[in-house]
Amino acid sequence: MSRIGKKPIAIPDGVEVKLDGTVLTVKGPKGTLTRTLHNEVNVKVEGNEIIVERPSDHKLHRALHGTTRSIIANMVEGVTNGFAKTLELVGVGYRAAKSGSNLTLSVGYSHPVEITPEEGIEFEVPAQTQIVVKGIDKERVGQVASEIRAVRKPEPYKGKGIRYQGERVRRKEGKTGKK
Repeated sequence: MSRIGKKPIAIPDGVEVKLDGTVLTVKGPKGTLTRTLHNEVNVKVEGNEIIVERPSDHKLHRALHGTTRSIIANMVEGVTNGFAKTLELVGVGYRAAKSGSNLTLSVGYSHPVEITPEEGIEFEVPAQTQIVVKGIDKERVGQVASEIRAVRKPEPYKGKGIRYQGERVRRKEGKTGKK
């Protein structure tokens, strides 16, 4: 039995959960999230808890059990607190600026890179070398942060590029000259 899957998910005050067949809607103070769950897993809303059960010990059911529970827990967490990922720009002249809701990156290309946030995602630039991606959907926040990082991945020789806060970049030794 999945250790994560068998834990019930507590529904905090101010959060409304509606289950319509396989469509789960979670409404909270930060917004609303809707997701179609896999029909092989049983989800029940009982009082102030959401319970995820699997019908058998089949390999697919075991795989979906903990995953479905984590997805639902992230939906509840997102509509109450939201999620944020912080990115750092490392390199001489690398900087980020916010123009309206868009993000403008100067990361060593001949032109600035403009990124438009998708719906439900917002950017914050607390410092020129820091970007915070915020939203209520954990999956989309992570995806947008990874797309920003992909603009200029950290390179292994000087460590320049866009990286997640706290990410360690493995450094390589440069060339050695023959004499």
